[in-house]
Amino acid sequence: MEWMAASDIHGSALYCRQTLDAYEREGAERLLLLGDLLYHGPRNPLPEGYAPKETAALLNACKSELLCVRGNCDAEVDQMMLDFPILAEYAILLLGSRLVFVTHGDHFNTSALPPLQPGDLLLHGHTHVPAWEPFGRDSWYLNPGSVALPKDGTPRGYLILTEQELCWKTLDGAVYHRLAL
Repeated sequence: MEWMAASDIHGSALYCRQTLDAYEREGAERLLLLGDLLYHGPRNPLPEGYAPKETAALLNACKSELLCVRGNCDAEVDQMMLDFPILAEYAILLLGSRLVFVTHGDHFNTSALPPLQPGDLLLHGHTHVPAWEPFGRDSWYLNPGSVALPKDGTPRGYLILTEQELCWKTLDGAVYHRLAL
């Protein structure tokens, strides 16, 4: 199965649309959204194209293809705008024989690990910085970065996950890092 993971849209209809275009172009089976969908948060600037209602409409149009976890900027009022669940703190997926613990990153992260076994993957957003860092025995911390408000000069991008490979791409589809599993 091929998954596409993106994070931290923060209400930008512009970058939400580009993310959905990338999802269609990739042909992935599901889109994982790692939180912070509609609100920019008090610490962040308004992202370009900030339009939470339009962002909600774009996401609602593809609700059957989405799997989402709650970000620190997501609240019950956001859930009222969306036709799919966004308030789960985490999700568990299987990628071949590997367990993938999917979360936003504000509660579970490499400083506060969930219960993982060797070989498991920890996937989260929150930092707005892409990452591919090993930890423990054959485990990896993965982060697609942010589509709307990237930090530290990193690109707006997403992550493609397959059983054989993890691939970080910019929103226009250019590969900038690959990791074989």
